[in-house]
Amino acid sequence: MSEIRVRRAAPADAAGMASVHVASWRETYRGLMPDAVLDDPSFLTRRERFWEAALTDPRYRTNRVAVAERDHEVVGIAMSGAASGPEAQLHLIYLLRRAHGSGAGQALLDAVIDPTEAASLWVADPNPRAQAFYRRNRFRPDGEAKEEDGVHEIRMSRPALRR
Repeated sequence: MSEIRVRRAAPADAAGMASVHVASWRETYRGLMPDAVLDDPSFLTRRERFWEAALTDPRYRTNRVAVAERDHEVVGIAMSGAASGPEAQLHLIYLLRRAHGSGAGQALLDAVIDPTEAASLWVADPNPRAQAFYRRNRFRPDGEAKEEDGVHEIRMSRPALRR
């Protein structure tokens, strides 16, 4: 199997990013979110429009967006941006199941959020694999929770590392 490469996302990546976004939601959230959301025939088209905007609209220029590729195919995506506080916000990180354990998740996280930077994120609960990954990266539940798209989510945060 060839090596994973992580790089900054470009507008030409929107279709591949949408495909990963939809496939990873279907792999991860089946049973946690309504099937009607996951099986909506317009889901892929809506995600592609989302990524086209995220990569071209000047309003999102401060976001950091990266893709993980294997053999010129997008297998993972990540995006961060400003949060309401002083920390960065990991908006999303999704990886196809077949790329789990490849190091792509860590490389994507490090590409969009500096490992020393204070940061926060929202993660589905339960989602033990993702939560364990975030704990390995110093994120801890901070007591905040919400419901989105029928999914219970908890917020995890980490402080900045002092050098």
